[in-house]
Amino acid sequence: MRVSVRHQPSFAVVRVELAPGEQVRGESGSMAAHSWGVEVQAQMQGGLMRSLSRSVLGGESLYVTTFTAHPEHPGWVDLAARLPGDALVLDVEPSSGLVLTRGSWLASDAGVELDTRWGGASSLFGGEGGFVVHATGRGTVVGACYGALDRHDLPEGGGFTVDTGHVVAYEDRVQPRMRKVSRGVLQSMKSGEGWVFDFQGPGTVWTQSRNPTELVGWLAAQLPNRQ
Repeated sequence: MRVSVRHQPSFAVVRVELAPGEQVRGESGSMAAHSWGVEVQAQMQGGLMRSLSRSVLGGESLYVTTFTAHPEHPGWVDLAARLPGDALVLDVEPSSGLVLTRGSWLASDAGVELDTRWGGASSLFGGEGGFVVHATGRGTVVGACYGALDRHDLPEGGGFTVDTGHVVAYEDRVQPRMRKVSRGVLQSMKSGEGWVFDFQGPGTVWTQSRNPTELVGWLAAQLPNRQ
């Protein structure tokens, strides 16, 4: 499986080239095009409970789409995210997994396992944190972001603070801590900020230049109030 990205950084389209009979799993609705002979099948990945967990808690679709190349011919699949932005292509190994925030997973190959784990408490208060998708195993993972992508390589003991809505992914060896950016509700309202992640290295963190939750809030304010 070979992965390339075009139309970066604003409108990334990911092309996955498959060997004969090879498979790639993608987020439901992410397919933009595929070559002739590619079989497309939507199914719950990992059983009902794991699929429900990934959907309800991790922000992904209940069904995962599996693309399989023709058994005698290679093929390709083009994948695109819902929001305009960039894409990142990463390899995971058994010794080092990857954590993706809600809605950031776009695709991965058959050797990668996806599960859901607790990433912080902000979802209890309407924030962007909560449960995250944990990718483990061996293979390639494709993530998507809203806006441009930034990479932060943290040394041992080094760190930085980022708004939870701007986090895309981080290596699972990175130490994250979620907290409120200001003390008290009034201070949070004044600053316009809610929850942040404090990340400590070693490891790499990827962030996005735009916050999807802010987009939703802006759209809701512009739309007419139907009663």
